[in-house]
Parts: sequence; C-alpha cells; structure tokens
Amino acid sequence: MGKVYLTGAGPGAIDLMTVKAARLVTEADIIIYDRLANPKILETAKEGCELVYVGKQDGKHSVPQDEINEIIYQAALKHEKVVRLKGGDPFVFGRGGEEAIYLFDREIKFEIIPGITSSISVPAYAGIPVTHRGVTTSFRVVTGHESPNKRISQIEWESFLNDETLIFLMGFHNIGLITRKLIKHGKDKDYPCAVISKGSTPEQEVVVSTLENIVEDSKNMPTPAIIVVGEVVKLREKIKWTY
Repeated sequence: MGKVYLTGAGPGAIDLMTVKAARLVTEADIIIYDRLANPKILETAKEGCELVYVGKQDGKHSVPQDEINEIIYQAALKHEKVVRLKGGDPFVFGRGGEEAIYLFDREIKFEIIPGITSSISVPAYAGIPVTHRGVTTSFRVVTGHESPNKRISQIEWESFLNDETLIFLMGFHNIGLITRKLIKHGKDKDYPCAVISKGSTPEQEVVVSTLENIVEDSKNMPTPAIIVVGEVVKLREKIKWTY
C-alpha cells in the first residue's frame, strides 16, 4: 500500500505553493485534484503520472465526497505516492479531515501538507489586511456554502455584530442570502465589503462596495470568488499593490 499526501495547492498562483507541495507534485504516481487547484500545477507532474479530476463547481459535485474518499483509498492500494491536491488548505473547508479519517479507518498512511489558505492570502493580494491595529483584532472564516434550505443553520449570524473581519469562502452564489442575513441581524446596510474573484492570479478582479449594493456591483464577476466584510476593506485605497 502507498501513502496519501493531502496537499494544499494554495490560493491560485502557482508560485504560492509550498516547496514541499511543489516537490510532491513532481514525484506523484497519481494526482487526484480539485477545480480550485491551478491547472498549470499539473504540468509539472512527471511523465506517466495519472491525473484524476474530482472537482466541484457552484455547489455541484462532479463526484460525491463519499466516492472521492474511495477513489483516494483505491489509489493508495495501487500506487506508492498519491497526491490529493486541493485548492487553498486541506483543512479550511477542504474536507481534508474527512478524507484523512477515511484513510485512517482503512489503515492507509497519510500526511497533511498545509497550503496557504485563500481566506488570508486573497485579501492580501487585493490590498485588504484581515486584521489591522486600531481597526480590528480578529477575523472569522465562514462557509458561504450552507444551503438556504437548511432547516437549522450552523452559522451564528447574530454573533457577527462586532468589528471583526468576516471572510466567506465558497459563497458567491449565496451572496444575496449572506448580505440579507447580515443586515437582518444588525449590520448597517452601508457596511463595507468586497468581492475578490480569481484571487492572486493575473485574472484577479476586485469590487469594493457596501452590503446593500455588493450583489448588484459584483453580479458579473467570475468564480471562484470570496467575500470580505469589514472596516479593513477601506484600507485597500492605500494598500492596493496589485491588480
């Protein structure tokens, strides 16, 4: 049996991968990869490396997670070095924990290769620090993927009234719901927010607006995109350094 490397590919730019992740990609016998991993990374794979796509887009799973778990497991039975390549970090809404537990239960060796999460790196590339002295001392990373039809939400919307920065990942298709919830639970309609599309890549786009207007202002932006809500968004005027 081989070993599985649950590997973070970083936020998008190929040169923001860790050195270890980049090396493992060149050594892998098989790479099982997501949509959010930069496809140029795969060009560095060795000749004969098997490439298996199991990506997800806008809430639609091309392969259900249970099947992905089994694909990884079966790959470990056939190959010495298996790289499970995931956008960002495997443990930040990447379901890497589920995959690790699935392998543990089947006595497959695995290793976690952390990646630079888009929750902090994408705002940084847009000139938005997630914390800033005198503005906010904390930030919260929130899933934007929760179904609007879910009977009981795990998101504590009423707890978002302080000045901490909110970063919503995988939430662009739910941006209307997110902004309505925040305003309903007390956020001012003029509170600053931003949408960052294809962060850290040459195709990056940034729209700065308010909770009331961000849906309309960002409606034509491509995915993947993240949403940043907080007073730190205003700092982009001075810290913007690229795109």
